[in-house]
Amino acid sequence: MDWKSKENKRLIQAILALKTDDEARRFLRDLMTKKEIEEFAKRLKAAEMLTEKMPYSVIENETGLSSTTIARVAKWLNGKEGGYRAIISKLHHHNSIQSRRGLS
Repeated sequence: MDWKSKENKRLIQAILALKTDDEARRFLRDLMTKKEIEEFAKRLKAAEMLTEKMPYSVIENETGLSSTTIARVAKWLNGKEGGYRAIISKLHHHNSIQSRRGLS
């Protein structure tokens, strides 16, 4: 993957420019199909479940993902890039702040 291509850099800039849930929802809906959004949401859920050491069979039943896709998510979760780990950490931190504020 060429992250330095003009198009990929622009996509990253667009994502970083999003400020609200509504902006993110509208952008993602324009950018991707409903199926793609659902697939990516399931992959994130699988990564979170893998972080909690849940068995593949439970993840398959809850997300509908194949064991092959779950294995791929596990590979990326434990890989050097750390994208899943970073976002899961941020989401858990954000959720714990909201819980302390009574916002969840």
